[in-house]
Amino acid sequence: MVSSLIKKLINGNKDFQKNGNIAIRLKTASEGQHPYAIVICCSDSRVIPEKLFSAEIGDLFVIRVAGNVLDNHQLGSIEYAAAHLGCKLIIMLGHTGCGAVSAALSGHADGFIAYITEDILEAVGDEKDPDKACKLNVIDGVNRIKKEFALHPEISNVDVRGAIYNIESGTVEWL
Repeated sequence: MVSSLIKKLINGNKDFQKNGNIAIRLKTASEGQHPYAIVICCSDSRVIPEKLFSAEIGDLFVIRVAGNVLDNHQLGSIEYAAAHLGCKLIIMLGHTGCGAVSAALSGHADGFIAYITEDILEAVGDEKDPDKACKLNVIDGVNRIKKEFALHPEISNVDVRGAIYNIESGTVEWL
């Protein structure tokens, strides 16, 4: 089973090498990356920012973590992309049907997952509706980014926005 999955990945990579945007790949390899936006989103395999926003290689600096929660690792990645790569827009992107939000609301999370659900519960308070909780989680992330970087000279002027991706319709709702 695993070998067939590895084969699928190998074949997909061969296809990308032949049919992916070779010119952009070579340009970013030689000239570096210059993303215009940072996107913090869930690790959910249905949430692919490059596809949602029709972005190319080098356009988006994507930070993925289940439940689109923030810790020092994500904040460090944001700091790097904004201060060193010149990104002027940060998007905290949540999505409908988020398993991490559902796990937090149901109280059924243990192991390392509990670290994620604890952060989500702190963000959503007593909210029990998954869609409303998803929005509250995004808003909390936006506010945290603004607070953490308020006095950072290279990041304080970066625009921070929240959005929710609807996995059924494909629509991104800006908050």
